[in-house]
Amino acid sequence: MSSVNISTKMKKPTSPIKGPGLTVPGIVILQGLFILLAETLEYAIGKIGAITGIALLLAIAGGIYLGRSGSEFATAVNPPLAFLFSTILVLCTLGGVGLHLARLGLDLVTSLAAVAPYLAIGAIGSWGYYIYRSRQSAQITSN
Repeated sequence: MSSVNISTKMKKPTSPIKGPGLTVPGIVILQGLFILLAETLEYAIGKIGAITGIALLLAIAGGIYLGRSGSEFATAVNPPLAFLFSTILVLCTLGGVGLHLARLGLDLVTSLAAVAPYLAIGAIGSWGYYIYRSRQSAQITSN
């Protein structure tokens, strides 16, 4: 019989970004483009809803995973703003609304209502992570 040396150690997955991670502008661009892409694809199929909501949660998770320390605030603040701007852009171009304020406002409120649970879950998670990291860094500096 031959002895086989099997190591039970698991390697930590490596980050796809070399170095400390994305800066704040990188996170803003990444989240904005990802949300715009998902929202455009979903609006081509039907109305804005679950796919865009899941994309919002994935954008927040991607910002947390790929961002460097100190970029947690941008990760928490940017997704709702990116959703607002991308919704206005999609509705004015693909939606056929143009700049008619009454119709744009109605479609904007409808889109916000469809994605509101995902925005709430994402806000709770991202702001919780931001508070956790800020308290963790405050404890490190006080010791």
